[in-house]
Amino acid sequence: MTQTTAPRVRTLVLLLLAAACALLAGAGPASAHAALTGSDPRQGAVVDRAPAQVSLTFSESVSMDDDSVRVLDPKGKRVDDGGPTGTGGTTYAVKLHAGLPDGTYTVTYQVVSADSHPVAGAYTFSVGAPSETSVSATAQAAGGGFIGGLYGVGRYVSYAGFAVLVGGAAFVLACWPRGSGVRVVQRFVVSGWLALTAATLLLLLLRGSYTGSGKVADVFDLGLLGEVLQTKTGAALVSRLLLLAAAALFVAVLFGAYDKREDEERRDLTFGLAVGGTVVAAGLAATWAMSEHASVGLQAGLAMPVDVVHLIAVATWFGGLAALLVALYRGPADTPVPTGAVRRFSAVAFGSVVALVVTGTYQSWRQLGSWTAFTDTRYGQLLLAKIALVAVLVGIAYFSRRWTARLADTAAVVVRQRGKAGGEREKAGAKASGGSKGSGNAKGAGASKGSGKAQGSGGSQRAAQLARQRAAVHAARQKRQRDADPHRFALRRSVLAEAGVAVVLLAVTTVLTQTEPGRTQEEATAAGASSTAPSTPSTGAVTLDMPFDTGGQDGKGLVRVELDPARVGANDLHLYVEGPDGTAVDVPEVKVALTQEAKDIGPLPVAPDHITTGHWSASGVQIPVAGDWEVAVTVRTSDIDQVTVSKNAQIG
Repeated sequence: MTQTTAPRVRTLVLLLLAAACALLAGAGPASAHAALTGSDPRQGAVVDRAPAQVSLTFSESVSMDDDSVRVLDPKGKRVDDGGPTGTGGTTYAVKLHAGLPDGTYTVTYQVVSADSHPVAGAYTFSVGAPSETSVSATAQAAGGGFIGGLYGVGRYVSYAGFAVLVGGAAFVLACWPRGSGVRVVQRFVVSGWLALTAATLLLLLLRGSYTGSGKVADVFDLGLLGEVLQTKTGAALVSRLLLLAAAALFVAVLFGAYDKREDEERRDLTFGLAVGGTVVAAGLAATWAMSEHASVGLQAGLAMPVDVVHLIAVATWFGGLAALLVALYRGPADTPVPTGAVRRFSAVAFGSVVALVVTGTYQSWRQLGSWTAFTDTRYGQLLLAKIALVAVLVGIAYFSRRWTARLADTAAVVVRQRGKAGGEREKAGAKASGGSKGSGNAKGAGASKGSGKAQGSGGSQRAAQLARQRAAVHAARQKRQRDADPHRFALRRSVLAEAGVAVVLLAVTTVLTQTEPGRTQEEATAAGASSTAPSTPSTGAVTLDMPFDTGGQDGKGLVRVELDPARVGANDLHLYVEGPDGTAVDVPEVKVALTQEAKDIGPLPVAPDHITTGHWSASGVQIPVAGDWEVAVTVRTSDIDQVTVSKNAQIG
């Protein structure tokens, strides 16, 4: 039976791992968790004169360096001046060179969101009028390529290692204390520690390249590594390494002093190990909670401890399940997993599932925000897949509990049968020993005279060989007896199926943590739609910038007209005059006239009142009909120097 089962186990595990890798490979670049919700100038906007700066507003705070925001002219030359600076909360600005010519400019950005994931994008705006540009406005990949894929694998291995370490240790302490002396269980838990440590070191090395250029050479840049250590994610990874040192001490005690204690002494040590192990496990889980999704957004103070409980529940269930699977398939025949241990793990797994459902429900509400996000966002779709896999896993676990109950019912019968068979073997052995006593002694006496000395060296080797053969036969007999139990064999298969689904579920969870939450995505979509929508008459004021040149001394400048609310009826008009350097200046006279040629209306004169330096205003300006109106401004800079400039405005 075991000769046919082991290859099937290996084949199934390889297929499941291949499916998990396919999910990770298909994840693509990490989606942005902070989204661009606004910009000035807006995406696709056409402004009359070059702005002094470009500002970007994100849905959450982000970290930047000097190259995080770039503004490129139509030829691809940078026109930004200096690094970006924060202008208030989630808004960041970068200054531009003065006197930029007309044309289409491209803004590119690559930053790191507060939940540790890279964010990248690009958009265009135009000065004067749109023009051809050699720069692609396609959003650049963030966290993609070979480095991004390797980083995703590292995240998966770190989650798996955490589950194996925490869940395996919990299985030994809470369910099977004698398992601390089983070599295969020891190796399993230690492998979890090694995997988590190696993955953490890998993530620390890859972090700088992952959030930056994506180049392999940057992985070995010590300067970049120093910058990573100063970030929140870098601090979390270093803290994880320090906690893993404490976890190594815990594992050494668990499989050292704890295993050598008697049952009564072991009970006293169990409490201390449980408390210490819980503290270390919570600390390890907090390194994720304090640097990823839970640390930002809605109710972060509550979300972080909830995330810690969620991670520990997942690890206890998945890791304990994997430890049980290893013990059932690879455990020694003379130390089978007792029925009581399986039943205790069933109770622990049930408690983990309850905690998982409660914390997962809260996290889903926090990250989605609406029912439509389940189907309209990638995060919601992945979450639906995760919920479906959890439901399948719970269904398989239900059958495992049934097999566990049957094991309990048949355990007493198996013990009685083995006891009866052992008694019969002892009687048969005693009878055989008595019948051959005389002849054996006679032969021994005769043979010892001629060959006693020769048997001295070869006899010990022969005895050792016979002892090994007898031990192997005994182990094979016990293994056959163990595997002959149909209920135990069914339990092994159901646990294997659970572990297989758990592997895929962990891969989906890893991809989910790299995906933009549904709530953020919907907010960004709504903000993006409003920021890119064309100006309509009902949205508010209309601003018109018109350069002028009267031809005389100090005759150059710019006049700005604002009409609010730019609708039919009464409007407020504000007029500003600026010199070539952008400062407010006074001129002897300004006049405004409104004309609609399509309906032969106007010109309607407006005489604004002087308010302060460079500012004139008029209230109650009546616009009789909607349509395309010409706004003409006459500027006089001296007794003989004046000019009239005009621009059209859509009035609702």
